[in-house]
Amino acid sequence: METSQINLAVIPDQVIKVITTPVAFFRSMSKTGGLLDPLIFVIAIAVVNGLLQSLGFFIGVHPMFAAGMAFASIIIVPIFAAIFSFIGAGILYVIWKLIGSTQNYETAYRCLAYVSAITPITTLLGFVPYLHLVGLVWMLYLLVIASVEVHGIAAKAAWIVFGILTALLALFQISAYQAARQMAQSGEAMQRNMSEFTPQMEQMQKQIEEEMKKHPPQPERQ
Repeated sequence: METSQINLAVIPDQVIKVITTPVAFFRSMSKTGGLLDPLIFVIAIAVVNGLLQSLGFFIGVHPMFAAGMAFASIIIVPIFAAIFSFIGAGILYVIWKLIGSTQNYETAYRCLAYVSAITPITTLLGFVPYLHLVGLVWMLYLLVIASVEVHGIAAKAAWIVFGILTALLALFQISAYQAARQMAQSGEAMQRNMSEFTPQMEQMQKQIEEEMKKHPPQPERQ
């Protein structure tokens, strides 16, 4: 009995094609063949993402703690990527069905898997505030190409639907970033106030001690 072999060597070539010639890649992408190959692709890309995300833990953090968090990231990111790839493909499958696709879930999963090829780059972009929006636009572009070349959907319809969804996601991410930034600024302000308040408390304590030395408590008379 023949068993299918996983060829990891083709993954770098697939990534390059998705990045450099996405139209040709999705036009020639196989719509069938099982979920194993695209799942392996998702996991491989997620491992790279985990490595890149782990770099952030070494900035301003104790090396031992950072190493532990980095190791956990390399393990956890691929696991969650694999799980959520099936959920994400299900969402895309429904969206594509609603706008006229006749393809099945497997095809939707394959599209999602290969679109994820750009996520290591978008992860790096995410280290710079608001630059991650470039990654969102890039993701939008690839989803439109997949919609047209794989699912046979009109480009205008794909741009409208995925454009609206991308805009909503961008607004959510911007709001979340601003909220996190405000919380960080509030924490820094509180820390500054505490650092200013501490010397005052120490000075007051010294003054009280000096007063007590000048005026020691009198013993009670029997």
